[in-house]
Amino acid sequence: MELIETHIKGVFLIKPRVLQDERGLFFRTFCKKEFAEIGFHADFVQFNHSFNLKKGTIRGMHFQVSPYQETKLIRCIQGKVRDVAVDIRKDSPTFLQHVAIELSAENGYSILIPEGCAHGFQTLADDSALIYHHTQYYTPQADAGIRYDDPALHIEWTLPAVNVSEKDKKYALIVEGFGL
Repeated sequence: MELIETHIKGVFLIKPRVLQDERGLFFRTFCKKEFAEIGFHADFVQFNHSFNLKKGTIRGMHFQVSPYQETKLIRCIQGKVRDVAVDIRKDSPTFLQHVAIELSAENGYSILIPEGCAHGFQTLADDSALIYHHTQYYTPQADAGIRYDDPALHIEWTLPAVNVSEKDKKYALIVEGFGL
């Protein structure tokens, strides 16, 4: 697999090396040894599955506050999404900048999102599903987020936003402060 660091430190696009023949295909989605080469040594402690019925659905922008910050490895296993990571590390040179990557069942790409980044996505196809690997257990009291449509983030969603949860709509704007 190819691990490509984006302009945000610690956010990596992971492109699989696909082996394909008349039977179908095979590719690796994680290798502890290869991830160690980019400085990733944590263990994944929780796996989650997200299924989304309608194209245009937005989930995010989510993170957990300290001391429960987490790294996420995310892959789309059905359909297609525009996956977004926002750097919310105040001391980072890329603070409030974002990376957007198209993940799909077809391309097999994954994204590694480190602690200190918010995460969200928009479905680009009906019936889209993602698998998340987390380095921290979900902790309700540490659950936080920023608004997916915050003008300070300059995120250009591909489609009009539909099916956004009330919780995601109510996160604070950057100018209001967002719990960091």
